[in-house]
Amino acid sequence: MNLNQFTAHKLLDLLKKKEISPEDILDSVLKRIKKVDKVVKSFVFSNKNLKSKNFSKDKILSGIPIAVKDNICVKGEPTTCASKILQGFYSPYDANVIQKLKKAGAVLLGKTNMDEFAFGSSCENSSYFPTHNPWGLNRVPGGSSGGSAAAVASDETIMALGSDTGGSIRQPASFCGVVGLKPTYGRVSRYGLIAFASSLDQIGPITKDVEDAAILLEIISGHDKKDSTSSPLKVPDFKRAFEKGISGFKIGIVKECLEQGLDKEVRENFFKAVKLFEKLGAKVQTISLPYLDYAISCYYILASAEASSNLTRFDGVQYGLKAKTKTLKEMYEKTRNLGFGREVKRRIILGTYVLSAGYYDAYYLKALKVRALIKNDFARVFKNYNCILTPTSPFPAFKIGEKISNPVSMYLSDIFTVPVNLAGLPAISIPSGFTKEELPIGLQIIGKPFDEETILRIAYNFEKNTDYHLKKPRL
Repeated sequence: MNLNQFTAHKLLDLLKKKEISPEDILDSVLKRIKKVDKVVKSFVFSNKNLKSKNFSKDKILSGIPIAVKDNICVKGEPTTCASKILQGFYSPYDANVIQKLKKAGAVLLGKTNMDEFAFGSSCENSSYFPTHNPWGLNRVPGGSSGGSAAAVASDETIMALGSDTGGSIRQPASFCGVVGLKPTYGRVSRYGLIAFASSLDQIGPITKDVEDAAILLEIISGHDKKDSTSSPLKVPDFKRAFEKGISGFKIGIVKECLEQGLDKEVRENFFKAVKLFEKLGAKVQTISLPYLDYAISCYYILASAEASSNLTRFDGVQYGLKAKTKTLKEMYEKTRNLGFGREVKRRIILGTYVLSAGYYDAYYLKALKVRALIKNDFARVFKNYNCILTPTSPFPAFKIGEKISNPVSMYLSDIFTVPVNLAGLPAISIPSGFTKEELPIGLQIIGKPFDEETILRIAYNFEKNTDYHLKKPRL
C-alpha cells in the first residue's frame, strides 16, 4: 500500500485496527520525499532523526506525519521564514500549535518552503529556491504557504500547517488541488508564529480532504494565555457537522467577484459548483459587497504597515545574520540589505511610508476605515445567508517567472481571499475541478465569525458528491 497517499482519518482507522504501524506510514512518506522532493522542492529542512524516535500510541494523531511552514517555531529546529536574515536561527521554544501537535502524537517531518516572511503569492520569493507545483512543474504552487500545499498534493506528507495573512493557505491549496482552511481570527493561537501582519495572520490546516481539515483544526484550536488575541470560546467537535446535509441553506454569490478579470474556465467551474449546491437543496442568490473593490488596496496598506513594524526586530543584533562593519549604523544597514529580499524591502518601504507623519491620515487611517466598511458589508450579508461562495483565485496556477516582475499583477492573485482576513472571518478552499490543462481550480466558502462548523459542513457535502479531491498529480 502507498500509505503516503492516504488521508489521516483513513490511516488512523487502519492504525486502530492494527493493520499498519506508525513506522509503516513514516517509511512510505520518507520514500516519497526522497523520490519527488528533488523536483517539487517542498521542504527547506527535513528532520533526520525521525526513524529513531519512539511513536506515541493511542493518541489523536498517533504517528501521522505533518509538515510545518518555515515561519512556525519548532524547538531545536531551524525557523528562517525562508529568509537569509534568519539563517542559522534555531527556535528555543515550540509554537502553541506545535505543542498541541506533539501532545496529539503527530510526527513533525520538517519545515516547508514559503515566500520570504510570507510576502508573496507564488513561493518564488524564497531565499532558498522556488517550489514547483506537482500538477505542472513549470507552474507555481501559490503562496506564501506553497511548500506546505505542494507537499500535501505530492503526497510527501499526510497533513501540513500553513499561515494565512491574505490568502496564503487558501490560494496555494487552490493551485495545488488540496483543502486549505483559514480559521476565524483568534480561533488558533499565533504564539510562535513569526509575525507578518499581527491583525491578519492565522495558522491553519492544509490537507487532502475536508475531514482531515476538521480533525487538524480541532487539535490546534483553543484559547492560549500567551496570545492576547486568542478566543476563549469553546472548541466544538467539528466533525459532527458532517452528519447533516445542506438542504435549505442560503448561499450568496458575490456579484463583484464575477465581473472582469475572472478566467473563463474558473468562471465556468464556479457556476458548475453552484448548480451542484442547488441540486443538494441549497438556495443560491447573487449578493453585493460594494466595498470589496477597495479590499486589495486596503490590505496592502495595512499589511505593509504592520510588516514594517514587525520586521524592525531583524537588525543583526539579537539573532540571525549579522554583517561585519565598523559602526552600529553600518551594521544595521548592511545586515538588512544583505538579509532581506526584494519583496520584503518593497513592503517595508511601503509600510514605513504609509505610517509616516505626512501620510498617516491619507493612507493608513483611511485604510482602517475601509476595513471597517468591508467588515460591515459581510456582517450585513450574514444576517440572511449561511455562507458566501467565491472562486478562491481568479485564475489557475501560472507559470514560474510569469508575474514575478509585475508586483501589482501578483497582488491581484489574492483579490478574493484578502477580504476574509480584513474581516477576520473563517474560509475554506476546496478542489472544485480542473482546467483543460489539468490544473486544479479551487472554490472558496466563507463563513460567519467562529462558524467553521458551517463551512466544513458545506465543503464536506460538496466533496461527498464530487471526486476532485481524489485525483493525484503524475510525478
